[in-house]
Amino acid sequence: MFDRKAYTQLELWKQRSDGRTALLLEGARRVGKSTLVEVFAKDAYASYLLIDFSNAPQSVQQIFLDYKNDLDSLFMYLAAIYGVQLTRRQSVIIFDEVQLFPPARELIKQLVADGRYDYIETGSLISIQQNIGNILIPSEEETLRLDPLDFEEFLWAAGEDQLSTLIRKSFSTLSPLPDTLHRRAERLFREYILVGGMPQVVSSYLEQRDFGAVDREKRLIVSLYRNDMQRFGGREAIRLSRVYSTIPSQLAKHDKVFRLSGIDKNARMREYADAFYWLDNAQITSTCYNADDPAVGLSASLDETTFKSYMSDTGLLSTLQFWDNDQTPHEVYRDILLDRLEVNEGMLTENVVAQQLRTAGHRLFFYSRRDDSARENTMEIDFLITRGYDNATGKLRVSPIEVKSGKRYRFGSLKKFKAKFGTRVGISYILHPRPMQVDGEIIRLPLYMSWCL
Repeated sequence: MFDRKAYTQLELWKQRSDGRTALLLEGARRVGKSTLVEVFAKDAYASYLLIDFSNAPQSVQQIFLDYKNDLDSLFMYLAAIYGVQLTRRQSVIIFDEVQLFPPARELIKQLVADGRYDYIETGSLISIQQNIGNILIPSEEETLRLDPLDFEEFLWAAGEDQLSTLIRKSFSTLSPLPDTLHRRAERLFREYILVGGMPQVVSSYLEQRDFGAVDREKRLIVSLYRNDMQRFGGREAIRLSRVYSTIPSQLAKHDKVFRLSGIDKNARMREYADAFYWLDNAQITSTCYNADDPAVGLSASLDETTFKSYMSDTGLLSTLQFWDNDQTPHEVYRDILLDRLEVNEGMLTENVVAQQLRTAGHRLFFYSRRDDSARENTMEIDFLITRGYDNATGKLRVSPIEVKSGKRYRFGSLKKFKAKFGTRVGISYILHPRPMQVDGEIIRLPLYMSWCL
């Protein structure tokens, strides 16, 4: 298994909870949830019992139904079926793919109150109506989100631990990396844009160094997601497929804002709202909302009618873009690796930054305003986050972020944004394919440092 930052969060939960809560690890399909919790269970407990509800026999499900009020018998039968010796306060029971059997999730309240063992659940599509409609969600359940590997985790997987440490130190001290290390980090980041962070895809790449094999692995995951839309999407299945298929063309536009006219000129948001929610909730996409009056509480000013829809994994985006082909043209991989891509480079660059920010725990926001009568009021800021601001004794301020895929660019919107919102604004960032540069309160960071924000 690759080193994952979420492993530390599992350790903290075990120590903090001490059996008083269960942990639900949620995330998109194929992000590595099952592998992570099983490795953690082996490391942190004397024994563990794993029930995978994607293939658990009907007899196991029936045990939960028959003995939900007789936990002694429940544990006895489960331990016998799975051949596991459970030890009080030293064992963990894992409900893998728990969304496929909601009664097990509902039982968490009684299991935690019993106190004998720890409990970890994993799930995808965990909140769609058919998975929660007939059960009481346990209040004793903490949640943890697992995303695809971010660039730092990708570096760890590639054996570049020292480089990741140097990148983090460079960011914290605002000291540029030496040219040799900068070029090396840039090359690896371009590889990451193509490969993405889905564990099985990363594994395939590191083992084979073959982008043809990488593309095949990504196509299997995209097909899996499409099948899930048909299987679980219900009445929204067709709309889900339309939205998902349109994402590359929407992100290829200058402002990246999702417009329903790109699907159907007669489409209305009231018809598609549930589809966008479903994809975001399934963590297949990440929605970025326009904050039309940005302050530290960005959610308070979001405009739900103006948004961008990013793919949660940029590697999958580069494949979905060429879904109608049997395989992604090798020229695309070549041109990105050699930094020669000209068509839709901004789409991939902005999406990979969105992926790093989301994995770092930021909810995604941007700022856009058009004023034809006063050009000075027209501006577009790709992302907004909140960060501590030294000139305000560390208090949170809004940090605007501009993403540049080319080496020549302008940044007039940052200046307009600062002039308009004044003391609400902290440090401004430009993420670009160049070394770090510090110019007062505008900091230019190489794209490979986006995970540090």
